[in-house]
Amino acid sequence: MPVHMSDSVRGGPRNGVGLGLALGSAVAFGGSGVAAKPLIEAGLDPLHVVWLRVAGAALVMLPLAVRHRALVRRCPGLLAGFGLFAVAGVQACYFAAISRIPVGVALLVEYLAPALVLGWVRFVQRRPVTRAAAFGVVLAVGGLACVVEVWSGLGFDALGLLLALGAACCQVGYFVLADRGGDAGDAAPDPLGVIAYGLLVGAVVLTAVARPWDMDWSLLAGSVPMDGTPVVAGLLLAWIVLVATVLAYVSGVLSVRRLSPQVAGVVACLEAVIATVLAWVLLGEHLSTPQIIGGGVVLAGALVAQSSAPARGSSEPVAGGGPERELSGRSTAA
Repeated sequence: MPVHMSDSVRGGPRNGVGLGLALGSAVAFGGSGVAAKPLIEAGLDPLHVVWLRVAGAALVMLPLAVRHRALVRRCPGLLAGFGLFAVAGVQACYFAAISRIPVGVALLVEYLAPALVLGWVRFVQRRPVTRAAAFGVVLAVGGLACVVEVWSGLGFDALGLLLALGAACCQVGYFVLADRGGDAGDAAPDPLGVIAYGLLVGAVVLTAVARPWDMDWSLLAGSVPMDGTPVVAGLLLAWIVLVATVLAYVSGVLSVRRLSPQVAGVVACLEAVIATVLAWVLLGEHLSTPQIIGGGVVLAGALVAQSSAPARGSSEPVAGGGPERELSGRSTAA
């Protein structure tokens, strides 16, 4: 979940570099579920896979945490919210969901987060939202109905869908907590520092919950089947930690520093498309035509909801709760 630095559009060659980084980040995030699912199906508990991902990434990012240790005093609430919700909550729910439903479906359900943020703003905070944002919510909900095929009585595992929805709610919970704990007068914290400490907090929480000492570590020493093809488990884990987490977060932050939040948000929506295509090719998970169309509608609705917010501090109606103007709404699970 990279941090938005400003609302101005950068120009020149930086845009090309930024787009490349944003696309790379979307590919990296999109491959997390595809790499994790074979490990889960081989016998690892989803919580153990999440712990391996978060703890491994936290170890890699530890030097950044030391460098930005002043953040612990400046914004402890923000760090706690990021670690508890955007890291531990989102990823635990997402990995548990993909153990029961297709990767693409889980990620598309998670993309309801921008719509849920708007619901919080409108009905809990009682603040107005733009018509475009409300239209985006309607699009997202309608698209989700196609993704889960409501006309067939929810053919997917109901618990899997609830877990995916839980991942979306965790993103909303993080935004709400950050909004309450933030001070508009403070300088924006360094996004890489927030990510580093979020991973550390998430690792501590997940250690208590997942109990990794009970994990069957021997599974990581062998191979696991990926749609019938044996793949070294250690390579899948390395991809999840180094590429789908560390590289994905860092490249996402660097891309937003070169692009406007709106442009970065457009590219971020490709994450769900990439995850669906990778799951189709590598895992043999096929979506029906109505589900593919519905997925496109979900992403369109999420994009409208994210991009229709005015600049922070504007007197216009808002399209989001506040902190999502600094912290991108991209999925932190994928």
